[in-house]
Formats: sequence, structure tokens, C-alpha cells
Amino acid sequence: MTVYHIHKKTQAWYGESIGILILDAAYPCVPGNIGNASTFPFPVRYEKVTGASIDRLLNRQDPELAAPFIQAAARLQEDGVHAITGACGFMALFQQEVAQHVDIPVFLSSLLQIPFIHQITNKKIGIITANAACLQARHFTAVGVSQKTPVVIAGMENQVEFRDAVLKEKGSLDSAKIQKEVVAVAEEMTAAHPDIGSILLECSDLPPYAHAVQSAVGLPVFDFFTMINYVHTVLVRKPFTGFM
Repeated sequence: MTVYHIHKKTQAWYGESIGILILDAAYPCVPGNIGNASTFPFPVRYEKVTGASIDRLLNRQDPELAAPFIQAAARLQEDGVHAITGACGFMALFQQEVAQHVDIPVFLSSLLQIPFIHQITNKKIGIITANAACLQARHFTAVGVSQKTPVVIAGMENQVEFRDAVLKEKGSLDSAKIQKEVVAVAEEMTAAHPDIGSILLECSDLPPYAHAVQSAVGLPVFDFFTMINYVHTVLVRKPFTGFM
């Protein structure tokens, strides 16, 4: 039998590879949403960033949120996760601060995938974000994305169900309506820019509809799930099975 040893005396449980920093918000997180643990084929651990409301992170981009982000990340590290991600692409603002204060990998924003996407497609990237007006150059700079990288940005802020359910937190969410909205945004964006070679869903609420977006536009679709699943596989390698 294998002999196991504790990692540290403060750790009372094991088996959670990914820790997820989540907003201080309240709306339904459907399967596929990063805020729904059943989205993942492996255990994850959540930590709410106290005070990190949608308004403070997206609209005000409050620099004072750095402290609660760092504190929440430290708690996740203490709980024994192997890496820390986020549940909103706008958390890119605090990628560097958090990474400097913990000793495990940090990948807070889906935007971190942009250099990789551009390298493998060598084409323009269509980004669908929760709010296009709020997604600024500083978010890209914080995660190492060159200003020369060709991107097209389209927002969901004017889509009625998404706006009311997520951005305004009305308390309910019609998933079928949001799927139609994000597909329409993707179709309009790719029609206006036929040189787009891939889609990146910035928002952690949009992965539930990635399959529908891909079916509609026929392009590779990246999102928080593709990033988190990728990092998990490098943290928890398993032996191969098969035959010769």
C-alpha cells in the first residue's frame, strides 16, 4: 500500500486541485458556469472575495479590491489547492498582485489564453465580454497581452436577459434566452469580421453556451473552462492506460 504524508498541519482535507476566487454577487450559476462546482470533472474549492461586487470590479475597477483578492487567495493556498483561478475575466486587474503574494500558480482571467490562441490560429480573436465598455487596455496589459494582438470585442451589456440576470442580479436567469443572446452576438461579430479565427468567451457565465456558439459560427471557442481544465491536467498528471 502507498504511504501518504500530510502536506502541512493546518490542512484538514485533500483532493481539490483548483481554487476559485468568486465574486461577492448573487445570481444563478447554471451548470457550465465557473461558479457551479458540477461544471468540473474534478473537485474544486471556492473562496468569495468579500466586497468584490460586479459594480466595484467591472464598473469602478476599484484598486482597493487588491487587498481582499490577496487575502482570499492566501486562504485558498492555506486550504491546500494547487493553483488559483478566478470566476470573472475582469479579475485580470489583480493577476500580478495575487501572483506575487502566493506560492502556487495563479491564472485569474480567461484573457490569459489570448497569446496562446493567437499563436495557434494566427488570426483575429473575437472576444465576447460581459461589458465591452468596461474591458480596457489595462486588463490586457495586466495579463501580458500585447496591444498588437488583433482582437475584436463585443459585449453582452445590451442583451436584456444577460444584463438583468447577471449584471443587475435580478435573482433569476433564463438560460435559453441567454444562449440565444450570446449566439446572436457571436454571429453578428463574425459576420462583420469574417477574418476572425476563434472566439474567446471572457465572462465566466458564458461557457454553458460555448457549444451553441461553436455550432453557430464554426470556430474554436475558448473560455474559462478550457483554461481551468488545461491547468488541472498539468497539475494532476495520471498514468496512461491502453494497449500495444
